[in-house]
Amino acid sequence: IATNMAGRGTDIVLGGSIEKQISALRDDETLAAADRDAAIAEIRTQWQVLHDQVVAAGGLHIIGSERHESRRIDNQLRGRSGRQGDPGSSRFYLALDDALLRIFAGERLKAIMERLKMPEGEPIEHPLVSRSLESAQRKVEARNFDIRKQLLEYDDVSNDQRKVIYAQRNELLESDDISETVTPMREGVLHDTFRAYVPADSVEEQWDLPGLERALAAELLLQVPIVEWSRDEPNLRDEEMLARIVETAAASYAAKVEMVGADGFHQFERNVMLQSMDTHWREHLAALDHLRQGIHLRGYAQKNPKQEYKREAFELFERLLENVRGDVTRLLMTVQVRQQDVEETAPHAEVQNVRYQHADYDEALGTGDREASAGAQKPLPSGPKVGRNEPCPCGSGKKYKLCHGKLS
Repeated sequence: IATNMAGRGTDIVLGGSIEKQISALRDDETLAAADRDAAIAEIRTQWQVLHDQVVAAGGLHIIGSERHESRRIDNQLRGRSGRQGDPGSSRFYLALDDALLRIFAGERLKAIMERLKMPEGEPIEHPLVSRSLESAQRKVEARNFDIRKQLLEYDDVSNDQRKVIYAQRNELLESDDISETVTPMREGVLHDTFRAYVPADSVEEQWDLPGLERALAAELLLQVPIVEWSRDEPNLRDEEMLARIVETAAASYAAKVEMVGADGFHQFERNVMLQSMDTHWREHLAALDHLRQGIHLRGYAQKNPKQEYKREAFELFERLLENVRGDVTRLLMTVQVRQQDVEETAPHAEVQNVRYQHADYDEALGTGDREASAGAQKPLPSGPKVGRNEPCPCGSGKKYKLCHGKLS
């Protein structure tokens, strides 16, 4: 007897399964080989009798208390009987209150039953019921198919973006030098910053050179005398000015690489790039999920939600790439390389025979500030021997074992 999903994927052997009993006998080392074979043969004989009785009775009979939304699952449940040539049968029982009948055919069947004045609980067997049920199942299957198809189309958008990000990430992991990637990113950030203050195809009166100079100094720690260039060279064009800024940034970056070493700085570049990409990708996935939850509301504005999702997802992805480019460039340009003094970095000599004392311990033992200021490396006088339970000579009022006795 199966309710909805139960019983699927189970091979029900007529007469019962005896494989566990046989395997237990084979693993029993206390039995002799002849006794083991005799016991297995006896089990098989008994099983054959039971199997014949079940076959004679008609085999396995499936009783279903409900029809599933999918005909495929109902057929799987029916398929538990009649396996490998065995006989079998199935029967499903439904009520007009079941979900499928209530949604698709309940009212019509109820009206028919009321007209015919059929008593409560009367079984109905008619092709009309079977056809109505199959029609309802087909409608539900078509709806579920449309849901899966729409879900796949939405997932394809993020999947295409995921392929781009993962391909670039794998390239970063496999390469030791990503200078060819970092240099265009730096030049792109400089170009965008420059055009924000010096628009293309504009006159000099529209240029904000002091603001550009402050922005480069604040965001990229790049000190460029742009105002001085413009004052000394009135005919300086914006393309030439941008080229000089790019050259200055490249020289400043090369100085950092030379100070640290190419191998060490390239490893730092790769780590910064990976961390920035991972962080922004996680934020991008959260933004896509948030966008997905409310994109269906665009339908009220007579817009296709799927197309709107694709458009906005593409805009979010472009913003992701811009954020990664800006963050990596700013961090690599503003990182400061400092060389510590040799004295600070040299390891301190290991000090041995160290004795920790109270501040008043020297006075109590007669070794005042004179000896401390002299700095002579003399062994401290041990003084008279103090008992464990006697007052500590430091004057703290505690027992010696609870005060300076711990240090010894």
